[in-house]
Amino acid sequence: MTSLNLTISLRPAALDARRGIVRLHPEVLAALGLLPGDPVRLHGRRTTTGIALAAERYAGRGQVYADDLTLGNVGAIDGDEVAVEPVALAAARRVVVTAPVEITAAVSAETLRLALLSKVVSVGDEVSLLPLDIGGAGRDSVEQARRSLSNTVGMGWTTVLLSIADAEPAEAVMITSDTVVSWQRAGSAPPVRRRHDMHLVRPPDEPAAPAAPRAATANLAPAAAETPEPEVVDFEELAGVRAEAEQLRELLDLAFHHREVLATVGTEISLGILVTGPSGTGKSTLIRSVAKEVKANLVHVWAPDIAALAANDANAALRRQVAKLTPPGVLMVSGVEALAPRDESTPMSTVFRKTVRTILEAGHSVVCTTANPEAVSPELRQSGLLEHEIGIPMPDALARKELLTAFTQTMRLAAEVHLEEVAAKAPGFVAADLSTLVREAGVRAAMRAKEGGATALQPQDFTAALATVRPSSMADSTLELAQITLDDVGDMTEVKQTLTEAVLWPLTYPDTFTRLGIEAPRGVLLYGPPGCGKTYLVKAIAGSGRSNVMSVKGAELLNKWVGESEASVRELFRRARQAAPTLLFFDELDALAPVRGQDSNSGTADRVVASLLTELDGVESLRNVVVIGATNRPDMIDPALLRPGRLERLVYVPPPDAEARAAILRSASKDVPLASDVDLDDLGAALDNYSAADCAALIRESALSAMRESMDASEVTREHVADARTRVRPSLNPEQLAWLENYAKKRAS
Repeated sequence: MTSLNLTISLRPAALDARRGIVRLHPEVLAALGLLPGDPVRLHGRRTTTGIALAAERYAGRGQVYADDLTLGNVGAIDGDEVAVEPVALAAARRVVVTAPVEITAAVSAETLRLALLSKVVSVGDEVSLLPLDIGGAGRDSVEQARRSLSNTVGMGWTTVLLSIADAEPAEAVMITSDTVVSWQRAGSAPPVRRRHDMHLVRPPDEPAAPAAPRAATANLAPAAAETPEPEVVDFEELAGVRAEAEQLRELLDLAFHHREVLATVGTEISLGILVTGPSGTGKSTLIRSVAKEVKANLVHVWAPDIAALAANDANAALRRQVAKLTPPGVLMVSGVEALAPRDESTPMSTVFRKTVRTILEAGHSVVCTTANPEAVSPELRQSGLLEHEIGIPMPDALARKELLTAFTQTMRLAAEVHLEEVAAKAPGFVAADLSTLVREAGVRAAMRAKEGGATALQPQDFTAALATVRPSSMADSTLELAQITLDDVGDMTEVKQTLTEAVLWPLTYPDTFTRLGIEAPRGVLLYGPPGCGKTYLVKAIAGSGRSNVMSVKGAELLNKWVGESEASVRELFRRARQAAPTLLFFDELDALAPVRGQDSNSGTADRVVASLLTELDGVESLRNVVVIGATNRPDMIDPALLRPGRLERLVYVPPPDAEARAAILRSASKDVPLASDVDLDDLGAALDNYSAADCAALIRESALSAMRESMDASEVTREHVADARTRVRPSLNPEQLAWLENYAKKRAS
């Protein structure tokens, strides 16, 4: 079996962090006979397994890129050498997991299985609750598990570590939909690390040695143990939500302690309150803090758990919780849409509404929380029930700085760390995300301190954490951002200036547009031949501005079921507004918004175009959201989408000329040892009708040609380039180029 010795590097992609993914150069994947997504075994001081994906084309060929969790499982530190080889996997029949008691009590076995679905594990490995981004039929289930973990575990669920205690079979296995995943029972034997190359499997007659405690696990309590209540933040120490907290405190204080004032005025007050806001913004933390401030007894109900029970059991469980209320009491119901859904009336929703009314009439308060207020039954929000609504917005830069200050108050910060700069680089981060960010930065500082380095948090710790921690509002984003800016894009001066004005200015200087009394441009359409850098330009724009980037393929939003495609468009723009400032990128826009009236099926495309037009220029504000579309067929896009106020700027991305092709070749070959007889300027001039992608592919194929000649090849020669040119042919169609150039001239005139 082929095996390569590579240097392990702590540089995971954002979507890879703590998910058991390692990145290898495409040529290394080919040399090992691997395809992206194949399992690999890593040998260091220990042995572990992972899923291999392709690294960027400019990644080092002698590197394997992994996260801190994989480094710990393989027993290596950044810069160590590890052996990498393909491995044959079996589907796991059974997996037993250990975790801290508060996790085992809060997370069901089914949610645990969904969080670990498709991961490759070995006995003794540490794994995280972060699910893999899988597609197909399992995607909805995994997203449901993600939301459940966020709500049940609370802030920082993405940093929780688990340990694989046992598996059947005992070798490297993949967790599938048929795997039985369970928590280890209290009092069971400690796990045996079955490292096949370390001979740690003890003989049957050898007594087990006591296992050393692991940092991520704790002694297990009985499964029936209740989840401990989280520590309540003092009201004066609340950060980022002070205005909303004061609004809730005034309502509760007036009703609980100043009823005589209400009687004097001759009015009454209802204490049914709905607190809305994106997941992780601190709704539950705010309510607990305010309840403590007004000296109220708080009882917490997790609505999805109640809704999952049978009708009689659900009623009994709800009554048991209500019975715990003592005056003055606050019943906090998290995820209330599970008990009172908008689209259906169930016996449980009727019982819940009656229960809420009874509690309010008894002088208590009912405070419900939801991240999707539109999913809550209107009957619950009527007079006499949830009359008041308090909305918690996404934290702005000032609120993010307050939260970072609160989260780092017990940590040592280097003088070079400026929290306002960290906050500015974290758009779309909610309180839970910022808490995770601080912990990730702390982990990196601890790893450095372990090796004798500085103990205070350094700016590079936050930079590394920002590359790993993704805002929860961006969980479904698919665009991997490279560390490039528009300055790295050669030539295209007019294109870059247009994009700076139409995209970067609205995202970076929204106040300037407000001060001048004008609306910022809503969107831009990039069009040009395929492979000429439209997506690369978007990545460069994302690297230039401080904004979140959400990417979607046009065809991904289309669904055969009536109403589902339009709902996907609405949900996409809702998430974009939540994560603002946001750059929303539609690739292959012609597949999503074709000219209306040409749909011969169910009219889905026409309805999607109407939804898209409404979102771009509708009643609801699209502040701090800029839309970029990309296509090589601008004539197929509905004209209504291209009028002012929507995608009003059309930018032609031309094919590279000789000078640009030479620059692309130099960029693609910066890590490739080229022989002195390879003249990139002459090569660029000879590559007529080659796109940017073709030029990069030519360099890649030249290196592979050298490898075919000899696996010990040390450089790429002119002969290798000539051989590659016979394999990589130009992809640009002269007729299409002529048509696009004429289209661009007509638009300009």
